[in-house]
Amino acid sequence: MDLLLSARPGLGCTVVKVSGDLDMATSPQLRDSLQQLIDAGDRQVVVDLGGVGFMDSSALGTLVVMFKALRGVGGRLCLASVQPGVRRVLSITSVDRVVDIYDDVPGAEATCRPRTA
Repeated sequence: MDLLLSARPGLGCTVVKVSGDLDMATSPQLRDSLQQLIDAGDRQVVVDLGGVGFMDSSALGTLVVMFKALRGVGGRLCLASVQPGVRRVLSITSVDRVVDIYDDVPGAEATCRPRTA
C-alpha cells in the first residue's frame, strides 16, 4: 500500500494525516514531509496516524528524529488517533513516554498553543 500524506492547518498547529503502512520504504516520505513543514516555519505538528495499521522500526526512528528536530527549534510533535498495533510498538519502545499521544486529532489540537503573529 502506498503512503498517503496530507497537511492542513489545525487549531494552533499543522495536522499531518498519514494513511498506509509506515515502513522502511515509506519512512523517508514522512520524514521529508515533516522536514518541509519545519523548514517552512511550522512549530507545532500533530501527526494523525488513524490510517496507519503497521509501523516498523525505521518509521519509529523517523518519528523520534522529527520529534527531536521540532523540539530543537522550540516546537512540538505529537501523535493522534494511533491504532492498537502501532500503539503497542510505541509502548514497547517507550516512545509513548516521550511523545504525547492523543485519542483523536481534536484532543491533540486542544493542547496546541495558539499561533502568535
